[in-house]
Amino acid sequence: MRLLAEHGEVAARLRSSRWGRGAAAVLAGALPALAFPAPSLWWLAYVALVPWLLLLRAAPTGRRAALDGWLGGTGFMLAVHHWLMPNLHVFLLVLAALLGLLWAPWGWLAREALRGAPMSWGRAGAACAVVPSGWLMVEAVRSWEGLGGPWGLLGASQWQVAPALRVAALGGVWSVTLLVVAVNTAVALFVAVPPARTAAVAALAVCAVTTGSAWVWPAPPEPVGTVRIGVVQPGVIGGPDGPALRFSRGEELTRSLAGRDADLVVWGESSVGADLATRPDLADRLAELSRHVGAEVLVNVDARRSDLPGIYKSSVLVGPGGPTGDRYDKMRLVPFGEYVPARAVLGWATSVGRAADEDRRRGTAQVVMTAGGGGERPLLVGPLVCFESAFPDMSRRLARDGAQVLVAQSATSTFQDSWAPGQHVSLAALRAAETGRPVVHATLTGVSAVYGPDGSRIGAPLGTDRGAAAVYEVPLAGTTTPYVRFGDWPLWAALAVLAGTAGAAGARAVRRPPAPGTPARPARTVRGSAGRPGR
Repeated sequence: MRLLAEHGEVAARLRSSRWGRGAAAVLAGALPALAFPAPSLWWLAYVALVPWLLLLRAAPTGRRAALDGWLGGTGFMLAVHHWLMPNLHVFLLVLAALLGLLWAPWGWLAREALRGAPMSWGRAGAACAVVPSGWLMVEAVRSWEGLGGPWGLLGASQWQVAPALRVAALGGVWSVTLLVVAVNTAVALFVAVPPARTAAVAALAVCAVTTGSAWVWPAPPEPVGTVRIGVVQPGVIGGPDGPALRFSRGEELTRSLAGRDADLVVWGESSVGADLATRPDLADRLAELSRHVGAEVLVNVDARRSDLPGIYKSSVLVGPGGPTGDRYDKMRLVPFGEYVPARAVLGWATSVGRAADEDRRRGTAQVVMTAGGGGERPLLVGPLVCFESAFPDMSRRLARDGAQVLVAQSATSTFQDSWAPGQHVSLAALRAAETGRPVVHATLTGVSAVYGPDGSRIGAPLGTDRGAAAVYEVPLAGTTTPYVRFGDWPLWAALAVLAGTAGAAGARAVRRPPAPGTPARPARTVRGSAGRPGR
C-alpha cells in the first residue's frame, strides 16, 4: 500500500513532464501482462491496474486522461502480444497504437469516476461499477475478430484460480474481468482517497461475497461417466518435407496408443497437409490407424480443397472405413496470420512480416461431430481450430448444440519459445469452466493439455520440449452452466451501468443552477429581440 501511495506522488510530479507521464502510462498499461502465462502472476491482476488508475485520476484535464488511456492501452496490447514481433515487426506497433485508442474513452471515464472531493459512499460505489463496466466495453469491442479477437482479456489471467473459474461459469470470462477491475478500482480508491476508504473496503467485501457465492452456487458439474481420449503431439518438425514428416511422426505416435482403449484420438492443427479427397493414400493410412487403435482419429487438414475454391483449415473425422463425412471448416481466421484484412490497403504487411500470402477461406457453420457412431454410446464432439478457442461464444454454441467434449486443434510452432503456447492452452481451462464441458487442447508442438468440466487440469500436459502421445481419462458432465443458458449477460449489465451513468450525468447538468454572477440570457419577445423594438 505504501508503494501505491508513493506512486500517486510520482504521478503528480509527472504532470509537469509530458514525456515522462507518457512513458509512465505505457508502462502502467503493460503491467497487467505479467498476470498471464508465461509469468502467470495471477494475483498481480488484482492490483496491476492501480498505478494506471492513479495516473488517470491525477490527469490535469479530461483530454490528458484520454491520452493516458490511449498510451496505456497501447502498452497493454504490446505487452500481451509482444511475441508477434518476429512476424509483424514494426506493424505490431501500428496495430497496438490503433487498438490502444479503444482505451482513450475509458481513461477519460476513469478520471471522472475517481477524481474530485468529497467522495461520498454513493460516488465511491458508482466508481467501482462504472470503471469496470467501461473496461469491459473495451474488451467487448476489441474481441471482434476483425480487430484481433479476444486474446488477452483480463479475466483470462485467472485461468488457474478455482474460485474465479466458478465465476466464469456464471457469466463467462466477462464476469471475471468485471471482478478483477472492480477490485483494482476499490484498491485505487483506498490508496488515493482517504475519505472513501470505508466505501472501498465495502466494495472489496462485495467482491469477496460474490466470489464466495459463485463457489457455493451453482452446483459444480455433475459427472456422468468418462471417455478416454488420446492426444498426439509430433513435436517440432520443419523443412520443405515438414508436412510429410509430420504425418509420419503422427502415425508412429498414434500406433503407440494401440491397446489403451482410446475412444477418440486427436491430432493438432495442420497435421495433414493435403486434401484427403485428392490423396486417397493418406486417407487409407489414417483409416488403417483407426482400425489399429480401435478409435476414430480427428485430424486437421490445411490444404486447397478439391470441391471448393481456396484453402481451408478443416477438422476431419476419420474412422476404420476412411473419412466419416463429419467435417468442420474453420470460421474465424487469425488476422494477418491466415488472412490480411483489407488486403488492397494493408497488403504491404506481407513485405515487412510473415503475413499470409493468400487468404484462407472461412467455414459457414459450427459442427457437432459423432465419434464412435457404431458403438452403444456415441461421443458428441465440438471442434474448434486454434484461434477459435479464444472466443467464448463459439464454445458456448457447441455446448448448447449438445457437444459433450470440446476439442481445440492448435499449432503455435511459429512462436515456440515465447509466451504464446502457454497463453493459448490456458484458454481451454476457461472454455471448460464456462461451458461445463471438458476441453481437449491438442497441438503440433505443445502445449497440449486436457481440462475437466470445472476447468481443472487432467493429467500431465505435453510441453513444448517434446513430441509425445498420451491418453487422458476425461470426465463428462450432464449439467449446464448459467453462462451456457443465459449467455453474455455481463456485457449487457455493463452497458446498462454506463447508460444509467450517462443519463444521471445528463439529468444533473439540466438541473444544475447557473453559477453566481453568470448573466442571464436576454429574453426574446414575440415581436423581436429583447431591447429591440418591434415594428
